[in-house]
Amino acid sequence: MNSEFTIAVHSLVYLAYLPERMASSEMIADNVGTHSVRVRKIMSGLRRSGLVDTREGSGGGYRLTTDPEAVTLADIYRIMAQGSLIPSWCSGDPEMDCVVGSNMNQVMYGIFCKAEKHLETYFHAITLQDVLQQIKDCE
Repeated sequence: MNSEFTIAVHSLVYLAYLPERMASSEMIADNVGTHSVRVRKIMSGLRRSGLVDTREGSGGGYRLTTDPEAVTLADIYRIMAQGSLIPSWCSGDPEMDCVVGSNMNQVMYGIFCKAEKHLETYFHAITLQDVLQQIKDCE
């Protein structure tokens, strides 16, 4: 799992929490605890997917364009992190003269693909509003 997913969820929940659902990248970065350049990069991907919009000029920033009850963590995962559970390197070599070494990569790839499907199914049941409500319940 990559940190972009976590930053995206945090940013979107923060926007859902705000009364006008609008915040600058500096406000979001301060709330997330990261640099505003990183936030802008992540928000750019969310903008391309239609989850946020931007407003230029004084008082501008990012605005949540969707209902927090309609956006699931699976939606955000697919935008920001799909495939991130699958390691970039896997042990073994298909050319090896060993049944374990020659098949490990293929078998592990299948295992990670199934794990990702399970994760997406789990994330599909959690909306931004659910996350926001859990946060409010902490008060």
